[in-house]
Amino acid sequence: MKTTVTGDRPEATDADEAAGRLTVLWRRLLHDLRNPLFLNGYALMANTGVTAVLGMGYWLLAARLYSPEDFGRSQALITAMRLFAGLTALGLTGALARFIPVAGRRTGGLIGRGYLISTLTAVVAAGAFLLTLPFWGENYSTLAGVGPGLFFLASVAIWSVFTLQDVALAGMRKAVWVPVNSFSFGLVKMGLLVVLAGALPDDGIYVSWVVPTALALIPINILIFGVLVPRHAKLAPAGSRPPRLREIGRFLAGDYPGAFSILAIVYFLPVYVASRVNGEMFGYFSIPQTLGAMIELLAINMATSLTVEGSGDRSMLAANCRQALRRAYMIIIPVVAVTVVAAPLILAVFGPGFAEHGAPLLRLMAVAVLPRVLIEIYLSGLRARSDARTLAVVQIGLAVLVLSSSVILLPVTGITSVGYGLLFSEVLVALLILPGLRRILGGSATPRSSSAREASETASWST
Repeated sequence: MKTTVTGDRPEATDADEAAGRLTVLWRRLLHDLRNPLFLNGYALMANTGVTAVLGMGYWLLAARLYSPEDFGRSQALITAMRLFAGLTALGLTGALARFIPVAGRRTGGLIGRGYLISTLTAVVAAGAFLLTLPFWGENYSTLAGVGPGLFFLASVAIWSVFTLQDVALAGMRKAVWVPVNSFSFGLVKMGLLVVLAGALPDDGIYVSWVVPTALALIPINILIFGVLVPRHAKLAPAGSRPPRLREIGRFLAGDYPGAFSILAIVYFLPVYVASRVNGEMFGYFSIPQTLGAMIELLAINMATSLTVEGSGDRSMLAANCRQALRRAYMIIIPVVAVTVVAAPLILAVFGPGFAEHGAPLLRLMAVAVLPRVLIEIYLSGLRARSDARTLAVVQIGLAVLVLSSSVILLPVTGITSVGYGLLFSEVLVALLILPGLRRILGGSATPRSSSAREASETASWST
């Protein structure tokens, strides 16, 4: 290999410098993978990448095999299913991430009760939705009738469990299984989509989404309850105290209102848009909205891992927050930059209408992820130290801002209103939480009242 010499000092070529940088990055990655915080976070981020790639392929096939009206209507059905499935499931994700790491022998019961509560609540809420179908517009009219209604209720129950199993894996520090599950699920879903294009031209998209989800529950939950839960219980430190129902209930009382508010942004808002536009226009909305949400998941996934690690060792919370913040931006900034530049090209593969109507929305949602990183790291810090009151205030405030601004702008800017609402709201909330985030990053974030309460609980337990 050639080098140039200046005096007595050889200078490395560009190839040498590039190889050196790659070596440093590789060593840093290997070092990170030995840290449960980054291993879990990277696994969940990898899952987001797998979901994004296979999801793009899935929706690309759907756009080619089905009419624009059926494409948009199926998107509306899937969004409604995820809305009701998440009514309780999304509220429980924070609690499971918080308490599974310290649940010990009660881990299986904690996960099982989460599944049961989430499923029952989701089915009841979805049943009320089916009784009020005329209010929700033409995109949901195909759910009328006993057969379609029962299939919808079953799909809601299935997706409730599917939502919680990933966070159960992450809580036991086994998030490496999440992208494996998503990869298998994505491939089966794409294959079934193609098979059903001729047999079910109207409902093939929805059926191909639900059936593989149901099949994916079986092996993953055998793994969870048959292998990982017993192993997790054995690894619990001697003398560890599993969480009491009162402790979990108090956490949920503060966390669930905030999680419910976020649910309104992620799922209710698209359902509202679907009730105000036709199927074709909702299709143009749903693809950029889905892609934007996937970018946002990169921030949320690292934050979930942060909650798990912060729950186990609060003394490391500040350091973990700083590291998670740096790693999240290292990954997300390039993704956002590429998305902003290439949004029309990305959407054009689905058809010219997607690029024309959806590019502004995708760009706005991508940029909105930058302040969202700060918000998610802050929220995870609050979860790790069980500061449920502040957690609820931040999440409810964000939801109110996003919903109100999007609804107000919808008649003026159309489907792009959601992008404007997200960017405005998340920038404003990020600015408001900066003082609290700085305290967490500096290691002085545990409030006196919370510390006193925890000390009291520990004393009462020991007596």
